[in-house]
Amino acid sequence: MDFISKNIWWILFLLWGIPLSFYRSKFRKIVYNTSSWTINIKPVFWKEMKGLFGSIYPDNKKYTKFRNFYRFYLFVYIVLFIFYLNFDTTTHKMEELRIGSTVPNFELKDQDGKLFQFDAVRGKKNLVIYFYPKDDTPGCTKEACAFRDQFEVFEEAEALIIGISAQSVDSHLKFAQKHKLNFTLLSDNGNKVRKLFGVPSNLFGLIPGRVTYLINKEGKVVYLFNSQTKSEKHVEEALRILQEIK
Repeated sequence: MDFISKNIWWILFLLWGIPLSFYRSKFRKIVYNTSSWTINIKPVFWKEMKGLFGSIYPDNKKYTKFRNFYRFYLFVYIVLFIFYLNFDTTTHKMEELRIGSTVPNFELKDQDGKLFQFDAVRGKKNLVIYFYPKDDTPGCTKEACAFRDQFEVFEEAEALIIGISAQSVDSHLKFAQKHKLNFTLLSDNGNKVRKLFGVPSNLFGLIPGRVTYLINKEGKVVYLFNSQTKSEKHVEEALRILQEIK
């Protein structure tokens, strides 16, 4: 039951997508006058759209039948998708840490297998905690190297840099060694801390979000920056805010 509740939207999309795909296939074959299954993967859409929202074969009963079924299943699928987006956004608004939020304690292993505890550094340093999608991908590498290159500037601002993603301790170690990273990487297996912070995902939940949190010595969030594509700007924004709160 727990699996179903956690994946209910994907289950609904899959179940409703089966009849949608079936009727779309039947409809496409009629519209493009073919019996080949390959029409389902061919990137031709203009005639399909004309046939779906118009009536290009008004005397063809099969065409009318499959067009109506296709319309119905497509309409419900779109409604499901809108509900999913609204539900997902509402969930994040309820759970996410905002500016002014106090960060709860958490513990994860770093790239050396040592246990990092948030409460152990609370009150001692400012923290720049950034969540990233995956080790050694282009955007994540640019971001990590930008933090590495500004490490001394962050030190002068009494700030620790901490990167968090779902990859293993071993993956983090290889990533750190390959790019000579001089800060902490934490392995968030199962995305428990990502969920604790309420970090949103991108591309319908398929890509983990890229969000940076600036946390003061009292353990409160004073700034956050959310951008999947502007990976290096996370560093610029963190430094800018640190200079303001000095």
